Amino acid sequence: MKASEMFDLTGRVAMVTGASSGLGTQFARALADNGAAVALVARRVDRLTALRDAIEAQGGRAVAIEADVTDRTAMLRAFDAAEQALGTVTILVNNAGVAQAPLRAIEVTPEEWRRVLSTDLDAVFYWAQEGARRMLAANKKGSIVNIASVLGFGVAKGVAAYAVAKAAVVQTTKALALELAFKGVRVNAIAPGWFVTEINDRFLESEAGNAMKRDMPTCKPSMT
Repeated sequence: MKASEMFDLTGRVAMVTGASSGLGTQFARALADNGAAVALVARRVDRLTALRDAIEAQGGRAVAIEADVTDRTAMLRAFDAAEQALGTVTILVNNAGVAQAPLRAIEVTPEEWRRVLSTDLDAVFYWAQEGARRMLAANKKGSIVNIASVLGFGVAKGVAAYAVAKAAVVQTTKALALELAFKGVRVNAIAPGWFVTEINDRFLESEAGNAMKRDMPTCKPSMT
């Protein structure tokens, strides 16, 4: 079997939350490039429309769906819209997330804590839960991919709420995987390292972010 055949997603329907920028956009493009029809979900519908048009220009299928992942009514509407336009979602990429304001743990307010965990943890569980329910109801096997972070395994200064949320995403993934595997729904997590995107550019320019960057090894061009 060729590698291209292993990743052939022709006939599959995927949904990507947070598809309007950063890694979400790249996940959506990769899925479409490999044959999946993609439901693009985010709040910034203008960006989703542009991405949808770009995917369709390359011969793919996509639909733009405006939704705030913390709004459970909007979540249900998003799944309904995806099913109506493309069919049952059997690939869900739980990518939407927000960055924490660069604050030390003792400075994090209840409002900031809840803002971060509502998007980075609660929404991940609820969207995975709803996606799994619909796969099982349609008697379809599927895959759920939750986007965690290296900060779920090792904490940096100034990101307590974010790190806690991402560590919980790892455990959420394990719990869902254990319970859904026997029905043919795989649940996995990806823990990316640092990428410069809109979600973290503010942190990377903060005192804590600059301190972290100073500790990162750099690759200098060879003189030979």
